Amino acid sequence: MGQDVGRTTFSRRDRQLYRAKVQRCLDALAVMLREHPFARDEPMTGIEVELNLVDHDLAPALSGADVLDAINGTEFQSELGRWNLELNLPPRPLPGDQWRHLELQLLDELTVVRSKALDCGSQLAVIGILPTLEQRHLVVDALSPDRRYSMLNEQMLSARGEPIRLDIAGDDPSGRHGVGPEHLTADFDSIAPEAACTSMQLHLQVHPDAFAGYWNAAQCLAGVQLAVGANSPFLLGSRLWAETRIPLFEQSCDVRTPELRNQGVRPRVWFGERWITSILDLFSENGRYFPALMPVTEDTDPMAELEAGEVPGLDEMRLHNGTIWRWNRPVYDVADGVPHVRVENRVLPAGPTPVDMVANALFFYGLLRVLVEAERPLWSSMSFEAAEENFTTAARHGMEGPLYWPGTGWIRPDELVLRKLLPQAAEGLARWGVASEVTDRYLPIIEQRCVTRRTGAAWQLDTVGALEARGADRPTALRGMLARYLESSAANEPVHDWPVPG
Repeated sequence: MGQDVGRTTFSRRDRQLYRAKVQRCLDALAVMLREHPFARDEPMTGIEVELNLVDHDLAPALSGADVLDAINGTEFQSELGRWNLELNLPPRPLPGDQWRHLELQLLDELTVVRSKALDCGSQLAVIGILPTLEQRHLVVDALSPDRRYSMLNEQMLSARGEPIRLDIAGDDPSGRHGVGPEHLTADFDSIAPEAACTSMQLHLQVHPDAFAGYWNAAQCLAGVQLAVGANSPFLLGSRLWAETRIPLFEQSCDVRTPELRNQGVRPRVWFGERWITSILDLFSENGRYFPALMPVTEDTDPMAELEAGEVPGLDEMRLHNGTIWRWNRPVYDVADGVPHVRVENRVLPAGPTPVDMVANALFFYGLLRVLVEAERPLWSSMSFEAAEENFTTAARHGMEGPLYWPGTGWIRPDELVLRKLLPQAAEGLARWGVASEVTDRYLPIIEQRCVTRRTGAAWQLDTVGALEARGADRPTALRGMLARYLESSAANEPVHDWPVPG
């Protein structure tokens, strides 16, 4: 959805033409996959981090445009909410000590944001869901004024034909955090609840021949990622899932009425439904299952461009892909005249710190390599339904819910990581050529999270529970927790070391 949209209204004919143009793009991509060279550079990675701004009372600060103007940097752009920003770091190779440098760059960039935010009367919060959000904040006036966001809001509400409904029930089988699960229901007349979801997105450029293996492996790992990286237990004052960002994003972007859901119409925020054999499978599903939200067509013919020896941008296919929010999304792009494809991993929340985020990323990249190169792929002995169930279980329960893993059976996520996955992640990073000192800095952070069983979500729950035990009501406890969170996050100490009030 980073593409600009110059139209504000669409006709029936526009939608018909757009569908045909998406198919034309798919036909061109099929030819390219058979015949055209794609980038074969060393493994390139990218990272995007969505950020929140809060005022001195720790409520959302609608100062995003002012902070962007003050930063005046190409790495930052607006996001859906006026209290959001997005940081896009330049692509970098995976081998060597690049990710140590990335941590330092993250620290530098976030320091700039904190300084400019203070100049604009606000503060930076790097967290999955801002816990001080209230329903009165999630209104259409809180959306960024960018045309693409207003158009997205209009088209999604028009497609749905009724208010956005949130209905999220918390669940806590362990009861160990001192804050009981709650049930949230609320209706909204805009897609502003989507802006409450702030994530870290990880990109990995791969050759098209290897894409299916990397996407399948990423789907297998989605539940594990959430279990060890959850950071969003509160929404609108209610204690819900360990990673409430998952159901919140699914429901706030759901353009289906209850009747369409009952018919089995697929959601636009989607885990998927099967293992794939080619990146074309995913783009074809997009065209087959999902109507256009913004049917903008360009005056180009991708097949004619191919025949002329040019690399087509496949603009309609890319725009359509940007309105279907898979948790592991396929990406086609062109850089310096050379096409490439990427896996975009959208599973993880933002935060709690740069060092935690880099640890999450390297744990993921290391495991990907081992799973893809395994003699017997994991997905050959794991049903797709099991991978999706792991994803939902981890989002709901974090480290408290058992996951299914082939060869092991049902196992708690922290035990799975400590016993099996951490050594595999280290092996995978070595195969990528990542420097040993990088691995030695970041993987122990994942290890200690599992030993202490303290993720960002667990720390938030424990802290709010401790403050409520002292007599604070929920809003006061959430503000007290967030104030402590901002201080520890800025210090870049990994979350497993953060203190909890006595």
